[in-house]
Amino acid sequence: MAATIPTLGYAWRTLSVVSLASVLTGLGGSAINVALPEIARNTGADATAASWILLGYQLTTTVLMVVFGRLADLFGRRRMYLLGLATYTGAALLAGLAPNAWLIVAMRAVQAAGAAMLLTNSAALVSDAFPRERLGEGMGVYVASFSIAGLIGPTLGGVLAESLGWRWVFWFNVPIGLLCLLWGSITLRRTPPARRDGGLDGPGSLLVLLTLGGLLLALSEFTRLGWQHPLVLGGAVAFVVGLPLFVLRERRAAHPVVDMSLFREPSFAFGTLASFLNAVARMGMVFLVALYFQAVRGDDPVQAGLKVLPLAVAALCASVVSGFLQRRFSARTLAVAGAATTSCGLAVMMAVMSTTMPYPAVATGLVLIGLGSGIFLPSNNTAILDGLPSNRLGIVNAMRLMLQNTGNVVGTGMVLSILVAPLPAALHQQVFAGTLGLLSGEAVGQLVTGYRWALGTMAAVSVLTVLTCLARRKAT
Repeated sequence: MAATIPTLGYAWRTLSVVSLASVLTGLGGSAINVALPEIARNTGADATAASWILLGYQLTTTVLMVVFGRLADLFGRRRMYLLGLATYTGAALLAGLAPNAWLIVAMRAVQAAGAAMLLTNSAALVSDAFPRERLGEGMGVYVASFSIAGLIGPTLGGVLAESLGWRWVFWFNVPIGLLCLLWGSITLRRTPPARRDGGLDGPGSLLVLLTLGGLLLALSEFTRLGWQHPLVLGGAVAFVVGLPLFVLRERRAAHPVVDMSLFREPSFAFGTLASFLNAVARMGMVFLVALYFQAVRGDDPVQAGLKVLPLAVAALCASVVSGFLQRRFSARTLAVAGAATTSCGLAVMMAVMSTTMPYPAVATGLVLIGLGSGIFLPSNNTAILDGLPSNRLGIVNAMRLMLQNTGNVVGTGMVLSILVAPLPAALHQQVFAGTLGLLSGEAVGQLVTGYRWALGTMAAVSVLTVLTCLARRKAT
């Protein structure tokens, strides 16, 4: 017993560092989701620049995940984590100073590099620190930290944009980031890298950036620009050419960036596919609802932020409880239940969507989506990472996050494209600026049609997540 007390104490201290940094990055994302119309209005951002403030961050984070996961295994998670905090915080400061939207996009990309260093290591640090019998609790609190950010972020983003100006949507990250950096440097142990004898596969890393970056670029832009546009065509060509080259390289590399053998394990293969599909299904929900109340109902950012709170409250409660539920039910069973609950919430939102839908119906859908996400994410993470040796946690977690973030980018691009599809191109900027409600009722009706299409697509993808989780249970 005496030997386990220090270990468990360090585990909870590590969790406090990871959770605080997760709140930091989660606050940044959820605040921008609500404040985006205000940022777009004040910077003169067109629809392309406004969407890339979201998409650029997600794309950059995704393509750097695996590279940073490998670097963390080589040079140590503590060093990579602290570097990520410093990068994220510095970029937030510069984003608030940016004179135009495209410089904000650039600074968000730098922020994304810092976030990739953090996210790649977060779950790995928790998994490495906690004893197996307490891992479910640690993972539940870790995921709950994102829900805390989701709870505070929308209202915070609305208040800051409305009262202090859009720049403070970025600047509030700076003091929190410095606090995280100080606490992390004090708390995290200096441990030797687990695989110092390995090496970084430079050509493989470049091929990851080329292949995955090209795919995400093509997927996020093709509905807006069309397949014949040089940007979309170039991304598609990069993916088609890069993928076979990447597979050949990884099979021959002594120290591959991506361990292809992992996909032969049903638990990992089905688990990461479920993460991808779940991310596609639920990504952008806060943004969608906040934008609906601003663009359709004419609410200000603060009112819109308050109306998305039920999702975050439900996700927070479910995330905390899920760790304790894993003492009675398997993580795989809980993942199925969570994905099914999310599907029900999306179906409710699609069914009630209209220009005058009652808020209690909206809140019901948001609560179901929040409960489902709060149960699914920690349970699925535990099912993937449970039992892995320490020297594989970094790369496995990076691969999981890479596919999950790919789902985020695909989901965001899909939702944004479907949302504005029924509208004339000339009105797209009014949608992202939140001023469409000032125009004709016909335009608002077309936007509501886009909402129904988007929610229906998200619900269908969520059902596929349920089927994937069921397939994993049978295979393992």
